[in-house]
Amino acid sequence: MRLTTMTDYSLRLLMYVAQRPERLCTISEVAQAYRISEAHLMKITHQLALGGWIETVRGKGGGMRLAHEPVQIKLGDVVRSVETDFELVECFSTGNTCTLTGQCNLTGIIAGALQKFMLHLDGYTLADLLPPPACAMTSVGDSKMAVSRRKRTPVS
Repeated sequence: MRLTTMTDYSLRLLMYVAQRPERLCTISEVAQAYRISEAHLMKITHQLALGGWIETVRGKGGGMRLAHEPVQIKLGDVVRSVETDFELVECFSTGNTCTLTGQCNLTGIIAGALQKFMLHLDGYTLADLLPPPACAMTSVGDSKMAVSRRKRTPVS
């Protein structure tokens, strides 16, 4: 299985915007940062807005921002909303013409693998994709110690 470029770029766009919550981000700046076509990003922005993942503001000074906090955006939900084809084998498709239908167990095995893949993604949020904030420095006597980063674990 391979996720489409649309899904990859959608996650990248969400990561970019999530790291700049204090302002609106533009398609142009995201395109430049990731070297992605602006035309392609316009389609992705539209799709993400329809899915309720981002809010867009039109006009001069417009742009986009997250519609939810990063910790509220499950990766599995984003992938499901952007990917259009989870037909990993022919027997998953409408109009299946596989001559083995009903005579093999591949469908169930692949369906189980896909389900586990999506459940795994559901265990993570957009917040898990973001770099940790710069380590805060705490003064201890005359020396400074970096506060350790928290270990990220899947959400339940």
